[in-house]
Amino acid sequence: MLTQIKLEIYNELEDPMKIVQNPTDVISLLSTGDINDRTRFRFPSSTLSIEFKNMLGLNGEVKTVFSNLSDGSIVTLFDKTPFPEKKEDVVCPHFVELKWANGCNFDCAWCYLNGTMRFRPHGKEPYCKEKNKILDHINKYLQQNTVPSLLNSGELSDSLVFEGNDSALSKLIIPLFKQQNKHKLLILTKSTNIQGILSSNSQDCTIVSFSINSFDVAKRWEKKAPSPKQRIQAAKKLYDAGYTIRMRLDPIIPVENWISGYKEVIDYLFEYLIPERITLGSLRGLQSTINFSKDRSWVNYLNESSNWGKKINFETRYKMYKTMISYLKRRYKFVDIGLCKETMAMWEKLGMTYQDIKCNCIL
Repeated sequence: MLTQIKLEIYNELEDPMKIVQNPTDVISLLSTGDINDRTRFRFPSSTLSIEFKNMLGLNGEVKTVFSNLSDGSIVTLFDKTPFPEKKEDVVCPHFVELKWANGCNFDCAWCYLNGTMRFRPHGKEPYCKEKNKILDHINKYLQQNTVPSLLNSGELSDSLVFEGNDSALSKLIIPLFKQQNKHKLLILTKSTNIQGILSSNSQDCTIVSFSINSFDVAKRWEKKAPSPKQRIQAAKKLYDAGYTIRMRLDPIIPVENWISGYKEVIDYLFEYLIPERITLGSLRGLQSTINFSKDRSWVNYLNESSNWGKKINFETRYKMYKTMISYLKRRYKFVDIGLCKETMAMWEKLGMTYQDIKCNCIL
């Protein structure tokens, strides 16, 4: 029985590697309390270990979650955001990250990959990791984790960055998910190159999420990406084919006439489809992102510091969220809305419950 719980609990084991016979034994062992709070397991047929840990969820309950597969270089838990305790703390549910590729060609001005990949010789030029390792790690994860999960393939790259060649996600990764019925793949993209997804007939195991913005904002700062209209048209093709579609309206920026601009893109979206969820986010920037951005004109809108970089000031963010949420509810009766990288204070002022968050990167 866990009592004095810290945000994440790591207890050293005398024997840190447990050998178990099948995946269901993992959860059974963890639930008995006979082992400590962080344990790596290895199956007799595998050279890869899988790590689970007990941690405090946003709802205040301690639960056993997947942490890492082997070295965590391909499949790992995104847990960089600690449990929120103070009003200014950012709320973000931890999600499973599929780090199969890095980089992006769209060159959006505020892209955090500018800072994240600043030490690479080729910056954020896309590259795919070693394919055999990708396949091996994904297969082992799908086989060994018995708890249904959603793997985000677009955290460090656009998920569709390699469509059209042998490294395409639709050729390399989707077939692995089609072989099972427990876990799903999240495709996060600004791309319109969706033919591979359509041809894969993977409606049961993939969720496709498109990042969009107002037409004016996209034209100014997302110059190499397809227009929001083109992205929505691509989403409609998938939607009509039976795929689950999510939308990220992010980052919202209070440019001139922003209210009419964002209502315009929402109207265009609902003319063609009804997404499963919409996640709203406002402009933000880590200092490393700002330092390595070629076009920093967007930084002029950031005038508040936080533990997740610089942000638009609280009252302006509140007005933007409130306006968009009210419009979605009033005009389209749409209520499946989440916030990305927002504070406890913002969730509370909007009258939203972050403890039961349903946003882009989780089931």
